[in-house]
Amino acid sequence: MKRILLALLSVCLLASTSLAADRKPNVIVIFTDDQGSVDAGCYGTKDIKTPGIDRLAERGVRFTQFYAASAVCSPSRAGLLTGRYPLRAGLTGNASSTHGADGGMASEQVTMAEMFKAAGYKTAHIGKWHLGYVEEKMPLGQGFDYSFGHMGGCIDNYSHFFYWQGPNRHDLWRNGKEIHQQGSFFPDMMVEEASQFMTANQENPFFIYFAMNTPHYPYQGDSDWLAYYNKQNVKYPRNLYNAFVSTLDARIDKLVSKVDSLGLKEDTIIIYQSDHGHSTEERAHFGGGSSGPYRGHKFSLFEGGIRVPAIISWPGHLPQNEVRGQMAHGCDWMATVSELCDVKLINPDIDGRSIVAVCKSNEAASPHKVIHWQMGNGPKAQWAVRQGDWKLLGNSRNVNEGEPLSAEDKKLFLANLDEDVSESRNLVSSNPDKVKELLKLREAWLKSATAE
Repeated sequence: MKRILLALLSVCLLASTSLAADRKPNVIVIFTDDQGSVDAGCYGTKDIKTPGIDRLAERGVRFTQFYAASAVCSPSRAGLLTGRYPLRAGLTGNASSTHGADGGMASEQVTMAEMFKAAGYKTAHIGKWHLGYVEEKMPLGQGFDYSFGHMGGCIDNYSHFFYWQGPNRHDLWRNGKEIHQQGSFFPDMMVEEASQFMTANQENPFFIYFAMNTPHYPYQGDSDWLAYYNKQNVKYPRNLYNAFVSTLDARIDKLVSKVDSLGLKEDTIIIYQSDHGHSTEERAHFGGGSSGPYRGHKFSLFEGGIRVPAIISWPGHLPQNEVRGQMAHGCDWMATVSELCDVKLINPDIDGRSIVAVCKSNEAASPHKVIHWQMGNGPKAQWAVRQGDWKLLGNSRNVNEGEPLSAEDKKLFLANLDEDVSESRNLVSSNPDKVKELLKLREAWLKSATAE
């Protein structure tokens, strides 16, 4: 009898091992909003406490030359979710924050959620959307089984109203239906919704797009964190911003802890990235965030607007506590998780490239020789192209850091990032051949990208 029981136990163990081996990994993409290029402890900031993000870096791979797809919210999100440059995804500026307004990302674009759903995953959008405010362009029309959050650019975290382009309007939705939970703190609600979704779907693979609205204005950090930074004599508005970053960090830590408590640590790929640089808008108290050594911020294609913190973690499968300096891009995540999860791309016509090899080895080359950006359309669109260490910007806008740009600098600005990561000197006049080369790359890409 004992032998029979042992034999049955062996069969059960072999079966469970086989099932575990066959299981595809879960994927959680944490996308923060308006977080500065260096504003996490693991990125060198000395005056912000971010133990949650730092812990994620310790159990994963952290990138130092990672770029957002755009320097503004909606196009950056479109690039992430489609794997396509925002121009090719059809969204080079912010989508409307008005319910029923036209615009946003076309429903014909194939999203990461649609890719995972086709592979049998359960899919959830939790948090900010800002990619369209009509039914077919909202999350349920773009491949998500479940959706909770706000559809516009930002909300007050307690009233859930959008106050910044009148008339004021309420913006909180669950599965396409407006809901009201006045007084509940939105970041806490996000963690709760994600936790419930993971618990309900823990036996099967899931994909969660956890799009945080922090530290985007309004700065509404936890009172304990605000008191802490005031006690540390952190000056205004940095004190407000720091408190909100530590508040978002605490929610990231809770989310990751929930993954661990469900026993899904080694079954879950977690990606973390900021959508672009910090805001210097009036509603953001004209700043608070930091781009460290980089010039620029949100709305600017200088490094401070597009070079962002980014981490990928998959304990037991990818290296841990390692740093990569290769050039990578927000559009790359779709191809990367496609490879890691062995999930087929529905639309292989994307601009992102898998960075799995880079994640696994510091010796692997970046999959990109050239990266392009464009904000807006037409002859006045702001644009940039990077090839190796060289970067050329066109139609640049003034930035708060440093001297105002001259008319010549606004028209064309050339930098060598290896020699001048702060983009403090315009090298256009001293490198005419390099300018011609990069202009040629830009023009060829633009012609191809707009041919569709």
